[in-house]
Amino acid sequence: MKLRKIRKNSKALSPVVASIILIAVTVAVSIAVAAWMGALTIGFMDTEELKIVNMEFAAADSIELDVSNIGTSPATVSANVYVNGDPVTITPVTINENTQATLSVPYDWSQGGNYQVRITTTTGNSFTYTAVAPS
Repeated sequence: MKLRKIRKNSKALSPVVASIILIAVTVAVSIAVAAWMGALTIGFMDTEELKIVNMEFAAADSIELDVSNIGTSPATVSANVYVNGDPVTITPVTINENTQATLSVPYDWSQGGNYQVRITTTTGNSFTYTAVAPS
């Protein structure tokens, strides 16, 4: 009678524990693959990201913009800059990644006025900044 009795093996894993382990391994592998693919694609995705750090009202007919490129590729500012919607022509400037440049915009501003400047890159991206002229 003892020979026909099926013994439980105390060293075997239950199906629930085995399923949990399989799920945990699958999640870990998928996270590793996602991180690896993200690291591969970041080099292929060049982005231009300009940030106007400061706007100075230098002379009565000039506005100076401190522009920083925080993107991963060089950005060329186009010849048209808009001040309160009015187009102003400047010399195009290329700003390399992780560098800063100063743009001089010829514009007759008045004291205490609110001014919004929009710069556009040659690829069509726009970046704006608003400041109030000193009184």
